[in-house]
Amino acid sequence: MAKIIVVTSGKGGVGKTTTAAAFSTALALRGYKTVVIDFDVGLRNLDLVMGCERRVVYDLINVINHEGNLNQALIKDKRVENLFILPASQTRNKDALTLEGVTSVIGELKERFDFIVCDSPAGIEHGAMMAMYFADEALIVTNPEVSSVRDSDRIIGMLASKTLRAERGDAPIKEHLLVTRYVPTRVSNGDMMSAEDVQEILAVPLLGVVPESPDILRASNSGVPITLDEKSEAGQAYQDAVARFLGENRPMRFLNVKKHFFSRWFGG
Repeated sequence: MAKIIVVTSGKGGVGKTTTAAAFSTALALRGYKTVVIDFDVGLRNLDLVMGCERRVVYDLINVINHEGNLNQALIKDKRVENLFILPASQTRNKDALTLEGVTSVIGELKERFDFIVCDSPAGIEHGAMMAMYFADEALIVTNPEVSSVRDSDRIIGMLASKTLRAERGDAPIKEHLLVTRYVPTRVSNGDMMSAEDVQEILAVPLLGVVPESPDILRASNSGVPITLDEKSEAGQAYQDAVARFLGENRPMRFLNVKKHFFSRWFGG
């Protein structure tokens, strides 16, 4: 039976779709059959980040409305054997995400996949609530700045009260904190919140820190999940996060300012 992971945050632009693409790709690379679903009906960016926009024929709403079946809508990634994408509709309203329809789609996917990764739209509107409703675990993505952290705190409250697990009185959703766009030099200068500060405010276990990197923008524009770039520190950070998610012990990298060769010799 599949484990359902929602990638969520209160604020837009923090890297949810990048994270959903990177995390699902890393899970698939480890041999887990993984599907990533775009819940951002009306906008639809996941297919661009995954590089499969030209292959979209049917989408999530088509399946919900019985205008196509799941096999027609699922897009198999050409680079990673175990990875599939279920795109959102670009032309429908978010209200097309009915609870009955999403329940049916999730139920069918749970029989076929090890992990279902739900890419949530920003905020607390209908699409975001649908993305988190069935979750077993949540990746709370935040930038190290006050408004992003405050909005994430609101989402944490929703995860505790507005989901299927909360309604049933089941064990709560397991939460993981992922701090993105992190710049250690700015933290050391006092211009950016530290990952420890963010974790202390949100009271969520820190899964990983993803450094600010131009590689992410290049990867997104090329339609290549950043975890496929083995040389990228951002890609390595996501790989580390997935390893920790799966129970491996990985040291937390990218938290501190790098010391260069000459600074080590001359005490810098």
